[in-house]
Amino acid sequence: MSPHAQFGLIGLGTMGSNLALNIEEHGFPVAVWNLEADRTAEFVAEHAGRAFTPVDTFEELVAAIAPPRRILMMIPAGEPVDQTLNGLTPLLEPGDIVIDGGNSNFNQTERRGGELADRGLAFFGVGVSGGAEGARHGPSLMPGGPRQAYAAIQPVLEAIAAVTDFGPCVGYLGSGGAGHFVKMVHNGIEYADMQSIAEGYDVLGNGLGFDADSLAELFGAWNEGSLASYLIEITAEIFRVHDATTHQPLVEQIVDEASQKGTGRWTAVTAFELGVPVPSIVAAVDARVISSRREERQRASHLLQSPERSPPDGDLEQQANDVRDALYGSRIAAFAQGMDLIMQGSDHYDWSIPLAEVARVWMGGCIIRAKLLEPIRSAFERKPGLVNLLLDDDIASRVNEAQHGWRRAIATAARLGIPVPSWSASLAYFDGYRSARLPHNLTQAQRDYFGSHTYRRLDDPQSEPVHTDWEAHARKAVK
Repeated sequence: MSPHAQFGLIGLGTMGSNLALNIEEHGFPVAVWNLEADRTAEFVAEHAGRAFTPVDTFEELVAAIAPPRRILMMIPAGEPVDQTLNGLTPLLEPGDIVIDGGNSNFNQTERRGGELADRGLAFFGVGVSGGAEGARHGPSLMPGGPRQAYAAIQPVLEAIAAVTDFGPCVGYLGSGGAGHFVKMVHNGIEYADMQSIAEGYDVLGNGLGFDADSLAELFGAWNEGSLASYLIEITAEIFRVHDATTHQPLVEQIVDEASQKGTGRWTAVTAFELGVPVPSIVAAVDARVISSRREERQRASHLLQSPERSPPDGDLEQQANDVRDALYGSRIAAFAQGMDLIMQGSDHYDWSIPLAEVARVWMGGCIIRAKLLEPIRSAFERKPGLVNLLLDDDIASRVNEAQHGWRRAIATAARLGIPVPSWSASLAYFDGYRSARLPHNLTQAQRDYFGSHTYRRLDDPQSEPVHTDWEAHARKAVK
């Protein structure tokens, strides 16, 4: 087989098929392979006349692509990736490049990159965000891998990526697992933002009596302002859809259990391991877990009392604005936590991830694209060493302005007995981070009391830690 293709793609599921179409459409003939050969033939037949080369074996795939070969895998994470690499890499030549576009754990990407490098091959982990529509017409792409090999895949990635006023939504983010690490954190922020919006829906709908039409109008208006984002936009559209059977809002006919694929949990676990606080993301993961225990919740609803919900009092417009502020403040907190985690991960793994570039890449194509990302990009561009987003003057002014309505919205939710874990955790993060003094002097005293863990004195915080026999001193005080 003579090499007619300039690119290879393994895996013709929804994402793989759409990316193949996107790549070919931008002038790169593609050799395509799928585990089920019937799907390969079907895909090529569906797009007759396009520059696709169907292949049935990895040997045919390698032979069909002009060297240095560039091959993208769009397959399930985990064992399927290793199995594919085991079958594919012995057929490749030094200088060839393999790309994993799935949601692989960054630790596995680090390992695989090292193994392929030993064979003279380049391995990239590329986070892909935007769903099926993004894959077809322009995703956000987060590549990580060997710097010297990036130039070989850069033209393809830039051609297929979403584009904003700041350029294609793709950029080199670092070596090894940097790309998949950034995608993991992206998904963690996504969890937090979705949970925050769900809490707004709960307070507005179940607490304050807004119907679906009113919610659609409200979220649509918010999408014209500071809250403008993909998730707010689609939320407004969801409220406009009615069920053909019941003629009620379709969203109200959906079982209240949220699934998850694990990337939010990975974000939380990684943050714990690196010592980075991400309470908004943890709260969102916990909320999905609680949602999955639907039968337990239904039993508990008959046993555990909730406060009586009287008709809403006060200015409904003001209360809706408070919810808007809670959403905005919580979004800022989630991004601050996510960027902190990327910064700490970059330092720990020596990736040198450019945070301004991360924000730029997220500005289009991806699920968390939002108007807020432009000031976030600007903050890290002005000061690349910014240790926390909340320390930027512009971002600080935004969250300071939102905090008053944010606090009132949480108070309203508490009065109504409506859980708002993401709002509350996000506000606690803000309050904790802005506090010059926290109560953990008492925590350290307790640790020293029962475990002799020592403490440092406030009047000489740089001195050697000391220990006190608290019990003995307490007895003397009693006498």
